[in-house]
Amino acid sequence: MYSPLSVLLKKLPCLLVLVTPLVCAAPGDDDVPAPVNPVGILSQWTGQLTGQLTGQFSQAKQTVGEKTTDLLGQAMGLLGVPYRRGGTNENTGFDCSGFVRHLYEQSFGKLLPHRAAEQAKVTEAIDPNELKPGDLVFFNTMKRAFSHVGIYVGDGKFIHSPRAGKSVQVDDMRSAYWKKRFNGARRVEPQPATTQATPDTPH
Repeated sequence: MYSPLSVLLKKLPCLLVLVTPLVCAAPGDDDVPAPVNPVGILSQWTGQLTGQLTGQFSQAKQTVGEKTTDLLGQAMGLLGVPYRRGGTNENTGFDCSGFVRHLYEQSFGKLLPHRAAEQAKVTEAIDPNELKPGDLVFFNTMKRAFSHVGIYVGDGKFIHSPRAGKSVQVDDMRSAYWKKRFNGARRVEPQPATTQATPDTPH
């Protein structure tokens, strides 16, 4: 059984692009800030990032439980998997909603629709101030509401499969690009527990 933290440390170089804003539809050049230059940042971030991620997973485990912690660990383990329109697994690649669908099916046994807008319809709307790790965050990236989706990981960040030519990565919701396009937050309701019928007691 792998630990989420060990997976994250293996994926550390991928996390250096945390604030690079990318979308399902390619934005205009004037929308996108200059990418972060990773040179010299790795040694500076290593200790800080390790502590932050350890704290985030510890908080997630206490706040939302083992299944969500497992979901986040699996999500981080998929960093670098390429985008593919219509994709729903790590072998072929993911689109944004396929990535969310895959993780919730694997971790919770919950089968969500394979469209961001449909996922928004079947999940519970929550106040953004109530976001917890594992919740869904939606954005308008194609001039229509709920056209992009990702999974909130804590500390204002979310993991998603952005667009063609890119791969699964983490971005900051507080950046100007994502803040402007934020559509709302949703929570996936847990699967109802299966109850066994109680045999009739003879009189």
